[in-house]
Amino acid sequence: MNDQGVAHGFTSVDTQPRPAAWVQVLDRLNAEPFYAAYKQRLQEFLHAEPGGLFLEVGAGTGDAAVALRSRCGAEVVAVDSSLTMITQARDRGLPRAAVADGHRLPFAAGRFDGAWADRVLQHVAEPAWVLDELLRVVRPGGRVALADPDYDTQVLDIDDQELARRVLRFRTDVGLRNGSLAHRHAGLLAARGIHDITVEARTLVVRDPSTVDNVMGLRTWAHTAAARGHLDPMDADRFVVQFDDAARAGRFTYAVTFFLTAGTLPLSD
Repeated sequence: MNDQGVAHGFTSVDTQPRPAAWVQVLDRLNAEPFYAAYKQRLQEFLHAEPGGLFLEVGAGTGDAAVALRSRCGAEVVAVDSSLTMITQARDRGLPRAAVADGHRLPFAAGRFDGAWADRVLQHVAEPAWVLDELLRVVRPGGRVALADPDYDTQVLDIDDQELARRVLRFRTDVGLRNGSLAHRHAGLLAARGIHDITVEARTLVVRDPSTVDNVMGLRTWAHTAAARGHLDPMDADRFVVQFDDAARAGRFTYAVTFFLTAGTLPLSD
């Protein structure tokens, strides 16, 4: 059974029963120190200066775009496939925000001094297309930056490690379209002639399972896998019991590594 083509996460916010709930999810994530720190570092890769023009693809609520504008004095355009998110971005002080598909950006070539996509390529149907579009709209000599968690790096401390690996594997291979792509971002950029490529790895380590909404919904992943035919329902129940036991015992540990990757477009001949 292979359902990797099914839309996941933020690719279909507007079709969810409660789209506003995804706004709350992003707000909770953005309030976490780990997320705030890596987002700032990702923006530092852009080398933004006052008067520059930058693009964020998959901007969500627009908070990161607003932060770059405030910190660097640059102009920022934000796009997202979700009207719910773009409405939030405009309400939060980002007038240059529009609904757009990252596979077909509505901008002329070389329009921006830099562009970034944060936790976007893991969700999209064709990450190579989105990356090509991102590069197309950045001027020669401009900067591009990418960030995603690589779910192949996940670890979880519960009693049954084989069961933990099966549930985490489901998240990697089925729960996300491109859950293990992040460590390949540098190679994708290099193959497109990007130079000065920088890669930094930042590991999210969670000891309190209530943090980040039970670690991005981790407690529910086993039952989601069971509902979709990838795990026996009894194993899903057992996973939740062990999850809760680890939390009560103070031994709970979950970790996943994010890759922050950036580079410079070549100058024109």
